[in-house]
Amino acid sequence: MGIVLSAIGQVKQVQLGYFKAKGNYAGETFNENLEILSLSGNIIKQKGEHLLHIHGVFGGEKKNAIGGHLIKGTVGVMAEIVILKTKIDAFRELDEETGLKLLNLE
Repeated sequence: MGIVLSAIGQVKQVQLGYFKAKGNYAGETFNENLEILSLSGNIIKQKGEHLLHIHGVFGGEKKNAIGGHLIKGTVGVMAEIVILKTKIDAFRELDEETGLKLLNLE
């Protein structure tokens, strides 16, 4: 398992999401240069696939901030992301009630 400790840089496009209810995950794309103010979350490897659960806060030119679940993004100038690699065994399992893949630690 990897844990995102810090991040700075710039994106030129980012898609953020917001969980409303089961089956209703609202996403919005921002096609502008935004500073990476913060990223947090985790990365696990399950069944040969890397699963990322990252949230981010991004700042605009007028010093406004937007944030949410990071669905995807494109680095602009650069991004410095620090990830702590751990030996924690973790897996995601679908929760039928919420429809989310919840993190389980062993």
